[in-house]
Amino acid sequence: MYIEEARFSLWADFIERTFLDEGFKELIAKGVINGATSNPAIFKNAILTSAAYKEQLSSLGALSPKEKYEALAIFDIQKAADILRPLYDAGDDGYVSIEVDPFLCDDAEATIAEGLRLHKSINRPNVMIKVPATNAGYIAMESLASQGIPVNATLIFSVDQALKCAEAFERASQKASVDTVISVFVSRIDRAIDETLRAAGVRTGLMGIMNAADIYNRVEALRVPKCRVLFASTGVKGDEFRASYYIDELLAANSVNTAPIATIDAYVKGGDITLKLPLDAATIREHQQRVANAGIVMDSVIEQQIAEGLEAFKDAFSEILSELE
Repeated sequence: MYIEEARFSLWADFIERTFLDEGFKELIAKGVINGATSNPAIFKNAILTSAAYKEQLSSLGALSPKEKYEALAIFDIQKAADILRPLYDAGDDGYVSIEVDPFLCDDAEATIAEGLRLHKSINRPNVMIKVPATNAGYIAMESLASQGIPVNATLIFSVDQALKCAEAFERASQKASVDTVISVFVSRIDRAIDETLRAAGVRTGLMGIMNAADIYNRVEALRVPKCRVLFASTGVKGDEFRASYYIDELLAANSVNTAPIATIDAYVKGGDITLKLPLDAATIREHQQRVANAGIVMDSVIEQQIAEGLEAFKDAFSEILSELE
């Protein structure tokens, strides 16, 4: 834990083979991170830009593009899991996440089958299977968690999504005791609406935090066994806010923040360690009303962000497969 007494964890939202052998181990040794996350976009950037994958790729010629991708990704996830294993064995998280094929997001049975297959292939207890929070995803995440597989519910922008994930994990907890996280995307909301808010004279860089704070309050109130909120999409683009802004402002007990390496470095160098959540419901509602008064319909914004997020993961996955043809 980065802050032991608050049970607050920092995870690296980055996987790349050379990094795993170098900077990743250093961050763990210094007690900065105790977990890692990946997604198709992260693997796309790693596999298509790093020379570290060329040797293994040269031995995979007879495989299909998806089989090549999985061989590369599984190697990295196994490596990360092995590096993190001492933390896991000590009860200090030690998880690394891998996402199912995003094109399966509307097929519960296929998602379950792929999650089971990936977890078996990786063969490490400290691996979380990431499942997008769709109608099919809720079914899949409950099934996987019920079978003792740690699950990272991802691409969550709304209270409704988060509560459906929490309810799925609550039901699963009656069959198996397993760690789960509910990954709430934060900065993408602000980037989508801040220009409109700025023109209306409403404070920017805040709605994503208020939305995440609302979700945190509601999930925590349910007290789902071994389930935590994870704040994702916490990197800052541009120079309007300090680099560690979305870690500083979302510091909360019993939570995880997964962030890019540069964001983590900035937080360690000068970030705030004062707990900022929970926020009271009235404060959250007041800002939500300011946003609504600026003409922004948050339900529409969130619906668009969910669709765009899924599309971005599909695009990244497609690009990887195309390059591996």
